[in-house]
Amino acid sequence: MRILMVGAGGIGGYFGGRLLEAGRDVTFLVRPARARKLAETGLVVRSPFGDLHLAAPPTVLAGEPREPFDAVLLSCKAYDLEDAVEAFAPAVGPDTMVLPLLNGMAHFDALDRRFGAGRVLGGSCFISSALDAQGAVVHFNRLHGLVFGERTGEATPRIRALEAQLCGAGFDGRLSGDIVQELWEKWVFIASAAGITCLLRGSVGDIVAAGNQGLAVALMEECASVAAAHGHAPRAQSLEKTRAILTEPGSPMTSSMFRDLESGGRIEGDHLIGDLLRRGAGPLPMLAMVDASLRTYGARRARG
Repeated sequence: MRILMVGAGGIGGYFGGRLLEAGRDVTFLVRPARARKLAETGLVVRSPFGDLHLAAPPTVLAGEPREPFDAVLLSCKAYDLEDAVEAFAPAVGPDTMVLPLLNGMAHFDALDRRFGAGRVLGGSCFISSALDAQGAVVHFNRLHGLVFGERTGEATPRIRALEAQLCGAGFDGRLSGDIVQELWEKWVFIASAAGITCLLRGSVGDIVAAGNQGLAVALMEECASVAAAHGHAPRAQSLEKTRAILTEPGSPMTSSMFRDLESGGRIEGDHLIGDLLRRGAGPLPMLAMVDASLRTYGARRARG
């Protein structure tokens, strides 16, 4: 199976590198600067599960693919989705599987419109990783999971073929029979964690120390109510895990969106928070406050 990994950053570089290490046929679709860096230094991964150096990982630039790939794995930020779609579109043929690893649900609307819902799978990854100043992929924690599945829940021949590629490849790959439910549960967690750390400008431990864990729980409950209204109420185990993470004393946990905000970077606020708020019904005061805060940040950033 020929796999196109869109991007070779913290997520694409990690999972693509592990797949290459396991002998899978993977090509990275990258920008020119990243292609030059990979040609000079190779793909370097530093991880608690073992370092990796691939001297000459296969790469292509936007517009270069001339034949369809069997699967396209998409790991970009939500605000880069439009450009990413244009870059990998020539690699999508009648039988190509498109596996997005973004959080939230809005990206499915764009991908379904462009390629047809039948080509688009559901997927999510669980990892903390980023590129360092030298262009190496640094894996920060001991999570490296990738869950995927047909959005219908069916165990189709094509998803079984993809399972054979993504499982047993040096990370925790798992085929889900209810990927849409799992995506909603992760959205509730991500929106709660990102929303409260960005709103209150601190780690979970800081929020608890200030006596504000009740606000974190209130935000989680609002997010969960939106999921429930769409037929995907988080299961009890998922909610309890999220609640425990958001109220853990001394926890250094923040969120990638909080780190992006603190550094003055672009954020996925509308994709993660705004879209959830728009899908809700009735008063959602915590979500509305987080959304207002993030939109204000965006306006200030745009002003320069």
